[in-house]
Amino acid sequence: MDLIAAYKHMKKEEKPLTCAAVILGAGSAQRMGFDKMTVMLDGQPVLVRAVNAFEQSPLVQEIVVVTKADRIEEIAALCDQYNLRKVSAVVCGGKTRTESALAGVMALKQDCRLTAIHDGARPLVSGQLIEACIRKAGVQFAAIPVVKSTDTLRGVDEKGTLTEVFDREHVVRVQTPQVFLTEIVKAALTDAVTRGLTFTDDATAVERLGMTVRAVEGEEENLKLTTPQDLVIAQGILERRRGAAE
Repeated sequence: MDLIAAYKHMKKEEKPLTCAAVILGAGSAQRMGFDKMTVMLDGQPVLVRAVNAFEQSPLVQEIVVVTKADRIEEIAALCDQYNLRKVSAVVCGGKTRTESALAGVMALKQDCRLTAIHDGARPLVSGQLIEACIRKAGVQFAAIPVVKSTDTLRGVDEKGTLTEVFDREHVVRVQTPQVFLTEIVKAALTDAVTRGLTFTDDATAVERLGMTVRAVEGEEENLKLTTPQDLVIAQGILERRRGAAE
């Protein structure tokens, strides 16, 4: 069955809204300077916070965590320690994000209609955003959260010279979780890896095969931890959330 035929088949079939999640935590963390996945953030490891957001979602049935080969036992132990019962496997990632995403998707055991792929370095994702992306993909088959830019966006060439100006009204910052029909994202990632292609997000691989990806309004607080300064910002957000809940 080719991609378009599978798409039409899923559209007609209208399976129940079930979703699995793949949490990616196998990156190099070069800009952070240390492994950010296990650094403590307000009393919990970063990766645990990210996984727990999906653990708490009633729409998510299964979670696979992707990590480095030498950290599989450590991450599996953390999942047990923090009672993350939806985690069915902790697997080794590949050399690229695309390879790691495919490894996670292929390790899923349950036959869920949808699959969400999320950066483990986004530990502040809310349950509301997870649900919004899943429900959008349940109707539109592929959905990702995006945030409008408040900055002026310019191009720059290899010499550091500024080039074109981009219209902020038509440019967005892409976040995760990115949610797709499981059949479609498996086909897209398999095709990309087979062709030796790598992408910074999974929607690009899906779009290459002809699927339309729909936008969901993202969250400014769903930041990706890239530098040590991001940890300081994330800690402040968590302290504010805790204060608001008291």
